[in-house]
Amino acid sequence: MARPISACLIACNEEAELARCLDALRFVDERVIVVDARSADGTEKIARERADRFEVRPYAGDIEQKSHCVALARHDWVLIVDPDEVVPPALGRELVETIDRAGPDVAGIEIDRLTWHLGRWILHGDFHPDWTLRAFRRSRARFAGRNPHGRIEVDGRVVRVRTPLEHYSYRDLADQIERIQHFSAQAAAALDAAGRRARLRDLVTRPPARFLRAYVLRGGFRDGVPGLVIAVATAFHVFLKYAKLYERRLRGDA
Repeated sequence: MARPISACLIACNEEAELARCLDALRFVDERVIVVDARSADGTEKIARERADRFEVRPYAGDIEQKSHCVALARHDWVLIVDPDEVVPPALGRELVETIDRAGPDVAGIEIDRLTWHLGRWILHGDFHPDWTLRAFRRSRARFAGRNPHGRIEVDGRVVRVRTPLEHYSYRDLADQIERIQHFSAQAAAALDAAGRRARLRDLVTRPPARFLRAYVLRGGFRDGVPGLVIAVATAFHVFLKYAKLYERRLRGDA
């Protein structure tokens, strides 16, 4: 018999994306959704209609929210997806097959994300390849790192699947800038909580270093104008993160 799989999602104001994401998850045995209590659109309605398990919860941080969502799952094998991601049929079949034949030493599966932005699939730079551990045995996994970009660590071997996960991350450039504002603030808060201080060299050297990594070393220039825009936006995110960390100290934020 096929091993059961739970798909876990957290969502906030994802009305435009959530139904498409959930419809692509029909191959799993359970869909678990935790909706941020701040969500103000039709996200909750869609989640109630299509989820097997559903909960509204105040947002406590990306790691905390996802940890809670995973804890609600009934099955040991869990797949984490974001509302702006789509599991194509070929990936769904490959995941089921990989989990069914996984030996006891296999605890996780990495998937490569392929991002659509500015009218094309982005194949280079900081966006690709983007291998992330998304399917795992819940009993042998834990969240690590810091918000807003935590990671899964597992006790056991990790394998990879060939088919990429489709990532429709941004509606447009304005949406990308809005998310940079949001995530840079979260990152600054996490750094502050860890006792980090913003130094002048962080503001001066880290943004251009990130641009050079994304645009030159990782070949972002091969994606044309979108590759340049993404590299600049990524560097701007790094600058804002440390500028906001500096600002938090000026304001005396906890």
